[in-house]
Amino acid sequence: MPILSWLTRNEDVKAAESVPYKLLERAETLSYGDAASGNMLIQGDNLEALKALLPYYKGQVKCIYIDPPYNTGSAFEHYDDNLEHSKWLAMMWPRLTLLRELLAKEGSLWVNIDDDEAHYLKIILGSGLIDHSQ
Repeated sequence: MPILSWLTRNEDVKAAESVPYKLLERAETLSYGDAASGNMLIQGDNLEALKALLPYYKGQVKCIYIDPPYNTGSAFEHYDDNLEHSKWLAMMWPRLTLLRELLAKEGSLWVNIDDDEAHYLKIILGSGLIDHSQ
């Protein structure tokens, strides 16, 4: 099995553990619909949001769809799509770690990505980060 290595890999593979748990707070001015429905729109850092969801949804999510930066070299208003590959990997690893914890045994993860980072993503997902045997 190939192992992907980059300069900060040892720290990055443990990064999800160091993300503090934060409470999700309902913003009444932004809320709509039945609060008991279970539907949420979370505004904030996605790494912190994923960690905040763990106590409620760990192992229960049946389908996850993510659309990470393609790393095409473009700059957008809300994020930089021009990261050096090791920085892209450092960003993705902890998020995928937390997503794995949220995913149910019968769940599936879908990723929208293009050729710029697809080969790295395949190695990350095949490296044991996502356990295919469950």
